[in-house]
Amino acid sequence: MSSKIEDYGLIGDCETAALVGRDGSIDWMCWPAFDSEACFAALLGDEKHGRWKIAPSSEAKITRRYRGDTLILETQFETADGTVTVIDFMPPRGNASDIVRLVRGDRGRVAMRMELILRFGFGADIPWVKRAPNGDLLAIAGPDMTVLRTPVKLRGEDMTTVADFDVSAGETIPFVLTYGRSHLEIPAPIDPERALLDTETFWGEWVSRCTYDGVHRDIVIRSLVTLKALTYAPTGGIVAAPTTSLPEKLGGSRNWDYRFCWLRDATFTLLALMNSGYHEEALAWHNWLLRSVAGAPANMQIMYGILGQRRLIEWEADWLPGYEGAQPVRIGNAAHAQLQLDVYGELLDVFHQSRVAKLKLDDGSWAMECQFLKHLAKIWNKPDSGIWEVRGPGKHYVSSKVMTWVAFDRAIKSAEKFKLKAPLDHWKALRETIHRDICEKGFDKKQNAFVESYGADVLDASILLLPSVGFLPPSDPRVEGTIAAVEKYLMRDGFVLRHDPRRITEEKEPIEGAFLACTLWLADAHVLAGKIEKAERLFDRVAAVANDLGLLAEEYDSGARRQTGNFPQALTHIALINTAHNLSSAKAPAEKPAVQRAK
Repeated sequence: MSSKIEDYGLIGDCETAALVGRDGSIDWMCWPAFDSEACFAALLGDEKHGRWKIAPSSEAKITRRYRGDTLILETQFETADGTVTVIDFMPPRGNASDIVRLVRGDRGRVAMRMELILRFGFGADIPWVKRAPNGDLLAIAGPDMTVLRTPVKLRGEDMTTVADFDVSAGETIPFVLTYGRSHLEIPAPIDPERALLDTETFWGEWVSRCTYDGVHRDIVIRSLVTLKALTYAPTGGIVAAPTTSLPEKLGGSRNWDYRFCWLRDATFTLLALMNSGYHEEALAWHNWLLRSVAGAPANMQIMYGILGQRRLIEWEADWLPGYEGAQPVRIGNAAHAQLQLDVYGELLDVFHQSRVAKLKLDDGSWAMECQFLKHLAKIWNKPDSGIWEVRGPGKHYVSSKVMTWVAFDRAIKSAEKFKLKAPLDHWKALRETIHRDICEKGFDKKQNAFVESYGADVLDASILLLPSVGFLPPSDPRVEGTIAAVEKYLMRDGFVLRHDPRRITEEKEPIEGAFLACTLWLADAHVLAGKIEKAERLFDRVAAVANDLGLLAEEYDSGARRQTGNFPQALTHIALINTAHNLSSAKAPAEKPAVQRAK
């Protein structure tokens, strides 16, 4: 059985990542990339679907931490016979991808057990295991191959590679698992100790570039390291999470594949990176966006693969029972084909913010933006699927309409500020038309609040972004009324739900967890309104539910006191970074990220 979501730690090499349980078991790993098929899938089933566990043979008290500001995970096991630390990391990608596990004796002599269960194809494919001439252990299934190197004697038991060994104080025993394509030569071995030093140096140098120095520095640094770990280095694309099908509702069916890159997160991501000193990563993200959306404006998607792939076909892995029985397990994401009008605003906002920050843009980007706006002028008044990717008939979602306003607003600002050729009169007229349409049809006078969609009587947490994107000032009575309504109807145990509990649905499942990014959006709205203490309380509440390693999932179930949804989630950590900047800038002359968008 898999562990609680919050009991996992993250390791990665900026091309893929693995989840390591508190018990020393790697229960999730897609190789060689984030969107590849998993070779360890116990997270969504049990040990027979693949895992790699190294732990003491007897009971132990367990503590863990990251080594400084790195992605090197250290799990300490304290037993009656002694203490041992398992050091897990993935070195920066060289000619191959490696997982290194160093078993270090700290005190006494501890009996250890290693169990390696490789199951390619999301737990379905049992590999052919054999010895290489030099004694290395090879596992091959179709295109995939791994090689395990260790001085420990290995043996096979019931389709599992096992080892029983002792480790004494002062002794370190290495295990290195390396991935390669089965038709190629076996990857060359690495020096585990040298790899540890290189990995520590890599993260130390990267973190040293951070310019954030506020009171929340520790959790901001951990969020930035997590964001870097979720970045596919060859292209600059950032996945929403390294996992699929961790349920938004424990035991429910809202289980989606998040191993792709969402345009919804674009401007939030850009500002989080730029304001923290990471202009190189911000530019790489911008360039990934530019390449991915290139083509006919009508074909723009809400998400793409890490290489910019467009066809993210969704299917179900019916042999996996799901996390704690939550079914189905979905691979791919059918929402990629939805119409979501908000992505046009995100795209244009990213380009505008990039120009303001003096990032070097492609010479053809403005012409492309103009073509997107030409298309948006024809479709802005259509119903869509909304920011939360609701499956079923479209609606006129208020947040979607607001982001179409943002698209024209940012284009106008770019044209005026940077002297770019544009049909300004046409764009300004459209901007005014959209603004008036939203205020007339998306505002409920009875509740004194903007609602989820035109004509609806329920709310939606995405309307919290209205002041942050500059649609209306935070002092506008309609914005103040909306925030008050959100606090009245969408809050549970101090956290913000993204969907209104008053909404009638046919679902017979437990209510989903509070959406952590939305809780931070409420904090941002309070910052803009000058209510800093309220914002700080919300930030502290979110930070307090991070696990012992500083990692956060998509949602938090306050009733069960559990993290839910895919883990760790980029948008949650991005929102945390931006809110921390907002709070720090509220007490200093630096500009707040929310103000950067709002103005």
